[in-house]
Amino acid sequence: MKVMKFGGTSVGKPERMLQVAELVTAGDEPVIVVLSALSGTTNALVTIGENIAKGDRTVAKQEIDKLQTHYQDFISKLVKKEPSIEKAKAIVAEHFEFLNIILKISFSEALSKDILAQGELLSTKLFSVYLEEQGIDHELLPALEFMSIDSYDEPQIGSIKIRLSQLLRKHKAKKLFVTQGYICRNARGEVDNLKRGGSDYTASLIAAAISASVCEIWTDIDGMHNNDPRIVKKTVPVEQLSFEEAAELAYFGAKILHPASIWPAQTYKVPVKLLNTMQPEAKGTTISEISESVGVKAVAAKDNITAIRIKSSRMLLAYGFLRKIFEVFEKYRTPIDMITTSEVAVSLTIDHTTHLKDILKELEPFGTIEVDKDQVIISVVGNEISQTKDIIKRLFGSIVNIPVRMVSYGGSPHNISLLVSAKNKTKILQQLNKGMFGLD
Repeated sequence: MKVMKFGGTSVGKPERMLQVAELVTAGDEPVIVVLSALSGTTNALVTIGENIAKGDRTVAKQEIDKLQTHYQDFISKLVKKEPSIEKAKAIVAEHFEFLNIILKISFSEALSKDILAQGELLSTKLFSVYLEEQGIDHELLPALEFMSIDSYDEPQIGSIKIRLSQLLRKHKAKKLFVTQGYICRNARGEVDNLKRGGSDYTASLIAAAISASVCEIWTDIDGMHNNDPRIVKKTVPVEQLSFEEAAELAYFGAKILHPASIWPAQTYKVPVKLLNTMQPEAKGTTISEISESVGVKAVAAKDNITAIRIKSSRMLLAYGFLRKIFEVFEKYRTPIDMITTSEVAVSLTIDHTTHLKDILKELEPFGTIEVDKDQVIISVVGNEISQTKDIIKRLFGSIVNIPVRMVSYGGSPHNISLLVSAKNKTKILQQLNKGMFGLD
């Protein structure tokens, strides 16, 4: 059995949803299909929730009506037979009735999660109606019946495996299953989610839970490219990546894959393929335990980085200094991306600034604090690149006239990271494309 996940752009138009149906029924192997919300839906639902939260229910109502009109237009082009049209209309009416009801009740964080869940519930139910109209035998598996996270927002892979296996055993004769990405239940049994990009995470968790033959992530680009195609003109897809290489690229900015989605597949040794819905014949990128070659594979950029430098003469020969600093970030559950140290200073970066003010206040007793916002981490990733001959010479020879704030080298054998000002992001990616890959 394999897992096939389709993102918002892959199901964002009726004709693309029809194409998805062709792709998932093309082979003989049983398939679990994971769908995201239609493109634009989650953003619209976020806007609705934000307006309700601040009491602007008139604007929220306008957004709800606009989104409902979009769905009504969508189903008019998706299904053609009267029974299917009526069923699809009833699904849309039911979910938008819920959205209209919440306009009249007090807003809460739990209610916000319920609002965000409507996108995936709608896309999967409408896809199921289309499959039914086409006479394609399948089963709709509600993700809220098996996908769960604990009190630390971590997926409960053991419980997921047990509950999903039970559901699949109930429908042993079926070869095609459809479920929602992104949504889950939390430790309190409430509707929750796996955060932005969580449909990739859902697919990987399902693949791990069923020991799938492969986890296919279908998007609108033919695999993971060697550089950001939105910024750099000439980029090429990377055909083969190891799990370690892919994890570095995903964490440090490659948008095609959700960073958390690597570890379940890696832990359970399930290959991941990144494929293009619009060009299904393209090879895409295969991610597995295999590292085909040594050297630089790709470059990624992680935006919205804040750098913090703590300068103190007390660091010299002092033990426990770094531990105390790390404890501050642990207290506020704020991950650190990069870190460099000298005898009298430590510099580190974060991309989560919700508690920045509190963190800086607690760091003040340790020394002088300097903060640089609007930074970008540029990561050069490849198998064993730290062992690659002349890698540092090639890297820094490629980025002339660009000041580098920090360098992280040696922490991972697969990654060299540079911190630069956000204003130099485009320039450095273009220069690296030429210097590291010979692509202008």
